[in-house]
Formats: sequence, C-alpha cells, structure tokens
Amino acid sequence: MNGISVITICFNNLADLQKTCQSVDKQTRQPEEHWIINGSTTDEIAKWLEETPQPVYRKWINERDKGIADAFNKGINKATMDITHLLNSGDIYGGDDILKTVQAFFQSHPSVQWISGNIQLIRGGEQVVVGKAFEKSKLYRGMRSISHPTWFVKREVYQRVGGYSSDYKIAMDYDMMCRLADEPYLYLPKTIAIFDDTGISSLQYLRSLEESKKVYTSHFGTSLKLLLWQWRLTILHHLLQSSFGQWLFRLKKKMGLENW
Repeated sequence: MNGISVITICFNNLADLQKTCQSVDKQTRQPEEHWIINGSTTDEIAKWLEETPQPVYRKWINERDKGIADAFNKGINKATMDITHLLNSGDIYGGDDILKTVQAFFQSHPSVQWISGNIQLIRGGEQVVVGKAFEKSKLYRGMRSISHPTWFVKREVYQRVGGYSSDYKIAMDYDMMCRLADEPYLYLPKTIAIFDDTGISSLQYLRSLEESKKVYTSHFGTSLKLLLWQWRLTILHHLLQSSFGQWLFRLKKKMGLENW
C-alpha cells in the first residue's frame, strides 16, 4: 500500500497555513502524515499547533531553517511513507479527492516514481488551469507547465537523486526536476493544486529566470534554445504587466490556448 506524507513549509504566515491544513483535513482519503516545517521567527504558528487540537496525522518541527530548500529537506527526511507531496502554506488541493486519486494512480502504475498534474493559478490577471506532461527534451523551458505543487514523488527517489539544493534561492524545484528527468514518470490530467501566488513580484519572476538559466547550464551546458526561450518569457512577462497584454491573454484564454 502506498502511504502518503504531505509536507508543508511555512514562515510567519499562520492564516495561510490554516488554509492549507483545512484543505488537507477535508481530503476523503487523509494522509498518514502531514508534516509542518515551521521556520518562523515568531511563536504564533507554534502556539497554534501546540494549543489547538490537531489530527493525529499532523506532526511538526518548530525551528529556524536555512531557507526553502533546507525546509523541504527537513520534511522529506522526516517523512516515512512511500509517497511524498510538498504542499506549501497558502496552497490548497484542487478537490477533496486528490489524495485518494493519487494513491490509486500509483497503485495502478507501480513502476512510476513521480507524477505531476494541473494547477490553477492567476496568469495575465485571469484564473487559469495549466499543466502538461513532463518531457525531458523540453527542460530548457523551465517550470512553465510542470508546476512543483502538483508533484507527488516516491520517497526512495530522493534517496537516489539527493535533496533540494541550497545553492538556489528560487529555482531549487527546477534543479530537482532536472535530476528527476530519468526517473519513471506519468502525467495525471487532473487539477492537483490551487497555487497562492500572493506576493510574487515581477522582480522575483525575472530572478527566477536567471537562476533557471544557471540550473540548466549546470546540468546540460549552454543552449541556444534556452536563451531564446528565456528571451520569449521575458517579453511575455513584461507584456502581461500592461492592460493590452492582459487583453491579449484574455483573448488567448477564450481560444483555449492559455496552456501554450
């Protein structure tokens, strides 16, 4: 049987954490473990976890960490189930049956080591659902349609490829995807998660592109395809900051092309 460990990292954001916990608790098939990795500088989250009744499967660590990658790795190292899912505070599941569906999917495909699915988010001012199957040949495109909150990964995979790299502040998930590239994979055509993109600035997005370029180069060397793709994404990003660009995206959405 494929048990599931859900891992949620958080930092000074109790309301977001509560929203995520509520989503986990509403699952028709609840996880065997839900690890909260709390690196907050205040005691608000720690008090809530310790003083409020919690489900038996919820466990936590209240201690400072060295960043997002370190927090991810703490959760993975604490997990004891076969399947792991990193659901950050603020993100929620796309339905009450996600964990049930994922477990059945892995049981039907026992050789598969990781999966991804669709995600609901805001793009160009519009709510959209995006997601595509992972293709190693398109790794130069970064994380655009293979969203990290939709990944479910066998714990044994991390034991083979290693944990998340603290060398990256933003693109540690992209670095991990490059290392997962040769692991048996399947795409689950279902909205796995709803992404909370509150607070993601334009500057952060552009920095993520720069980090992604470093990640790709470290694994595969320089690539003209990568440079052209990043040039395209930069132009599109700036365009979507304008009312004209948002109008174009709404038109694209009406045509069913928001996932391209």
